[in-house]
This record gives sequence, structure tokens and C-alpha cells, in this order.
Amino acid sequence: MPFIAIDFEASCLPHHGRSFPIEVGIASSLGWSQSWLIRPHACWAGWHWSAEAEALHGLSLARLEREGLEAARVASLLRSVVGDNLLIADSYFDDEWSRTLFAAAGESGHLPVHCLADQRAFHDVHPDQLRRAMAEADSQRARRHRAEDDARWLARLLSELDLHRIPTGLIPPQVRAPALMAAGR
Repeated sequence: MPFIAIDFEASCLPHHGRSFPIEVGIASSLGWSQSWLIRPHACWAGWHWSAEAEALHGLSLARLEREGLEAARVASLLRSVVGDNLLIADSYFDDEWSRTLFAAAGESGHLPVHCLADQRAFHDVHPDQLRRAMAEADSQRARRHRAEDDARWLARLLSELDLHRIPTGLIPPQVRAPALMAAGR
């Protein structure tokens, strides 16, 4: 099944408090990518903002208010660009941020985001091959903790692993042995 890599940046990591999405980026193995800043929605008032997260992604609340798009607009753009493609992320948090974005947009259904660690094909990759692919993807990354760059990194990693089309076979949660941990990440 064709896939699109996705990454969200957020107000904080969930263990710091209730977090909301502030940027979403997508990328394909074909080389295109896109991202959108998200203006904080009124329903997120009182949710946590972490100075630590801001230091990582470099996005301030003032910039999001100034340059961010409304949640409904971002959700609409995301849905139209993604189409029927499978969304793959390198974190389980991204599905929750997709839910948060689409709920703020007033949509009952969100775009489901699948974690790479759940994909059976990913677990068939030899750890040495994974280390080499990660090194190659790392060498192409301009910066970390910006959604578009992180989505491009993941798309590049999947391309290096020759996982251009991810089968839909998912690994049950009790069987997961995250390959990223085996690769030293």
C-alpha cells in the first residue's frame, strides 16, 4: 500500500501535560513534502506549552498566532493531500495529535497514523541494514524537530530500506520488539 510519512510537532510531549499539535509535515518517497503551521485552537486554551519543546522546534506561540493556519484549514489540506495513502510515523504520539487536530476542526473522524514499529515489514529488516539506512537518512537531514524535515527523514529512511510500499500487515502489540531499539536508537 502506498504511504506518506507524517510528523507532528507539538506544544509539549504528553508526559509534560496535555499537548496540542502546532505543525504537521508530510513527505513521500517520491521526493515531495509539505508542512503547515497550526494556529492554537480556542479549545486548547489551558493546555500545556513547554519551553523545552519550544527550544527544540523553535516555534513560539506568537509565531503560531501570526503565521499558523486554522485547525480546520490544516485538517482539510491534510485530508486532500493524503487521499487514500497510509500515513506512517516514527512515534505513537502522532496518531493522538492527528485526533486532536481533527477534533478541533470539528471532524468526527481523523486521519489514522500508523507507527512504523507496528509494520511487520520493518521488523524483517536486519539491524545492520537499519543502521546504514538511518545513517544515510541522517546525512540528508537539514534540521531536527521541524515537521517537514522529520517527515522527509522518515520517507528517506523507508526508501533506503526499500520499503516504498508498506504492506498492511501489522504486528500485534504484545509481539512488538522495536527495531529502532535494536539499531541503538
